[in-house]
Amino acid sequence: MTDTPFRPFDTLLDQESALSQLRSATAGADDGELFLERSRMEAIVFDDGRVKTASYNASEGFGLRAVRGDVAGYAHSSEISEAAIGRAVDTARLAVGDGGGTLADAPRATNTTLYTDQNPMSGVEFGVKIDTLREIDAFVRGLDKRVIQVSATFSASFQEVEILRPEGHLTRDARPMARLNISVIVEENGRRESGGAGGGGRYLMNGLMDPAHWQSVAQEALRIALVNLDAIPAPAGVMDVVLGPGWPGILLHEAIGHGLEGDFNRKGSSAFAGLMGQQIAAKGVTVLDDGTIPDRRGSITIDDEGTPSGKNTLIEDGILVGYMQDRQNARLMGVEPTGNGRRQSYAHIPMPRMTNTYMLGGDTAPEAILADLKDGIYAVGFGGGQVDITNGKFVFSCTEAYQVKNGQVGAPVKGATLIGDGATALKHIRAIGNDMALDPGMGNCGKQGQWVPVGVGQPTLMIGGLTVGGSAA
Repeated sequence: MTDTPFRPFDTLLDQESALSQLRSATAGADDGELFLERSRMEAIVFDDGRVKTASYNASEGFGLRAVRGDVAGYAHSSEISEAAIGRAVDTARLAVGDGGGTLADAPRATNTTLYTDQNPMSGVEFGVKIDTLREIDAFVRGLDKRVIQVSATFSASFQEVEILRPEGHLTRDARPMARLNISVIVEENGRRESGGAGGGGRYLMNGLMDPAHWQSVAQEALRIALVNLDAIPAPAGVMDVVLGPGWPGILLHEAIGHGLEGDFNRKGSSAFAGLMGQQIAAKGVTVLDDGTIPDRRGSITIDDEGTPSGKNTLIEDGILVGYMQDRQNARLMGVEPTGNGRRQSYAHIPMPRMTNTYMLGGDTAPEAILADLKDGIYAVGFGGGQVDITNGKFVFSCTEAYQVKNGQVGAPVKGATLIGDGATALKHIRAIGNDMALDPGMGNCGKQGQWVPVGVGQPTLMIGGLTVGGSAA
């Protein structure tokens, strides 16, 4: 594994020749770029006292795009060579046709750096990672005799990109990522329950290896498992729900965030299409998408079109004020790109995607919000969910939730699902806590078969009239 920086125009291509080919592909187009990437990924899974899997993958390649109107021609290859780019030119030009477009201005330059440009997998020997995973396993088992299984995973990746535009503008970014996940299964009187915790960000693995860090993650995973061991069946019905801070923002991300991406609104398929400037949420609700937070999982110095990331306000005091845009949709909608053009890899075309999406805090203490909940659910952990972008309808499963009666948090509940739609939920927000928090760095977002890392966040919220699916009689 080499840590020599990825410099394809020094080792694989002549920059002037590649630029000439790119200009040939985009002659008469509105936009386009040559996206070059080298990516490396590592994952070690220690499960039930042994190394279950240890994997390392490396890839590199390019994607060539030409855009004319609302059509994009795209070709990619794992071979970075002049010949391969030449073949890609013919495919990309199919979208340009007879031309007639006006080439868009290049993204503005930036000197901002939001994270280290070092490979997060370097500096920590493989044996040290294995030893740490073994220590985690022993530590968790020593915390409680009810632990019957422990699974711990170290994963890391390093993506290096260079983006060449037809006017000769060249940008690059080196994107580290490191993560630790721990899951625990406990058993008592024949009943088994699980809990998990973890996270990471755009930094080196060293911090994850610190016992002070992994011990706190392990304790949190065990705490959730033990909470679930005492859980009773969740009630069912329409009720008020209080969401905890941080990771519950995943509901905001899925039910609302996707609906504020530019492509869905340009095509009129979003539940929020045509509502710019209108009140779409309760007063006090302000939602941002911010790719500029240092070291966060969803942050990007530049997006995958070369546009610097931004701190973009989407909803301000309940009013819709902005969408997330890549270059193509921004041009077609007559607005500026927002730094949200993202792609999974060189083999994928960019599209508007979220970065770190969160709601700003209010001025109410979270204890006061819970005290006002007469009969409902307090949900602080979420698992999987589904959402329909066209109408915002969502279903989310809770991994940690509690019954609340007359402001008193009671027994944990199991099997709770939250059902509703984003547009209605926004308007039914009744209280906003002063404890806004970001998630610990565990989000992945899927869209049209592409996955990218994201962040979420929110304060404690009370939402009225959500449907809770449960199994209690």
